[in-house]
Amino acid sequence: MSIPPPSGPQQPQDPYGPPQPQGPGPYPQQPYGPQAPQAPQGPYAGAPYAVWGQGYLPLNRPAPVNGVAIAALVLGVLCFLPAVGLVLGIVALVQIRKRGERGSGMAIGGAVLSSLGLALWVLALATGGASSFWEGFKEGARGTSSLSLVKGDCFDVPGDSVGGDVYDVDTVDCAGEHEGEVFGTVPLTGGSYPGDDRVADEAEDECRTLETEYAMDTWALTEEIDVYHLTPTRESWEWGDRQIVCVFAHTDERSSLTGSLRSDATTLTADQLAFLEAMNVLDDALYEEPEDYAEEDLDANRAWAGDVADATAEQAAVLDGHTWRTGADEPVAALVKDMGKAGKEWTAASTAADVDTFYEHYDTAYSYVDGAATVTARNALGLVTRPPAYEEDSEGGSAGGDDGGLDV
Repeated sequence: MSIPPPSGPQQPQDPYGPPQPQGPGPYPQQPYGPQAPQAPQGPYAGAPYAVWGQGYLPLNRPAPVNGVAIAALVLGVLCFLPAVGLVLGIVALVQIRKRGERGSGMAIGGAVLSSLGLALWVLALATGGASSFWEGFKEGARGTSSLSLVKGDCFDVPGDSVGGDVYDVDTVDCAGEHEGEVFGTVPLTGGSYPGDDRVADEAEDECRTLETEYAMDTWALTEEIDVYHLTPTRESWEWGDRQIVCVFAHTDERSSLTGSLRSDATTLTADQLAFLEAMNVLDDALYEEPEDYAEEDLDANRAWAGDVADATAEQAAVLDGHTWRTGADEPVAALVKDMGKAGKEWTAASTAADVDTFYEHYDTAYSYVDGAATVTARNALGLVTRPPAYEEDSEGGSAGGDDGGLDV
């Protein structure tokens, strides 16, 4: 037996509301929602209807992280500006407490790390460690540049030539082919850049002295070898570049050197060193020849000839007083005799009454310089035996020609 549905219009069921009772039951089917009050009837008089809420509670959003705390932690980890990191950590804790934000752990960590960093900085300043660090940093920054070259280094210039601006070098073994060999360095002082001209002048003067100290056997410096200077520029000066580098290189930019040109106390025997020291002193006196010819200034030339006579006598005595190994004693003794003859001619030139007489003794004296006796003595000592090719207007420079200045 079926029970007919209640009379009255049917209401559609709300899909988002609570389920409506279906079929027969003790309660008449009513639409969901508050209804007009009705008088209670039957056994359920006085019992209210349950009302289902249609709203929802919003999801709880987390409190934002304090940005100052993040900055404090970053500065603390990097140990950069530790005092600032410490202050930011304290400020962050105050803001977090007032605003209810997150990040107190980061603020505390940044403050602690910054405190340690600040303590280390104070200790470094007190002990001079900061200065040592900065100097080390500057040295490291220029470790691959020409500024890192030292006396005795041989190098190549990647992609360039020694005849132009040099920005970088590669050190190589001097026994093989190389573009340049360092024979000395000259430190520069001063707070401001002294200027290109002054740096070039100092490089030329200082490198000339260092040249003979490094390559005492000047006969080994052929006309194909020239002297160059690696000098600071105004820009590199700002980075701490304070050094002139004196370099031997080939006069032809497309050619290289092979083997080291070094001949000093580190590479020479005792006999070779004694011989070259004596002969180089005499060469220095010869290089001081006046620029004006005797026709223009006879007095200056006569005075110079007297100085050469004194140097010749002194160095002949040095060679004669040295004990030479067997095989070199007789050639050196023959050279000493020739030096005595040359000394007499220089003395006669220094007292010449006129220009013609001066040049007569001058030419005779010069015939003994780098003559046959010198070649024989050098051969006995194992030194280079090919005399250098002197320039007609030489003033004691390199046999290769004018010095070259290079920027780094």
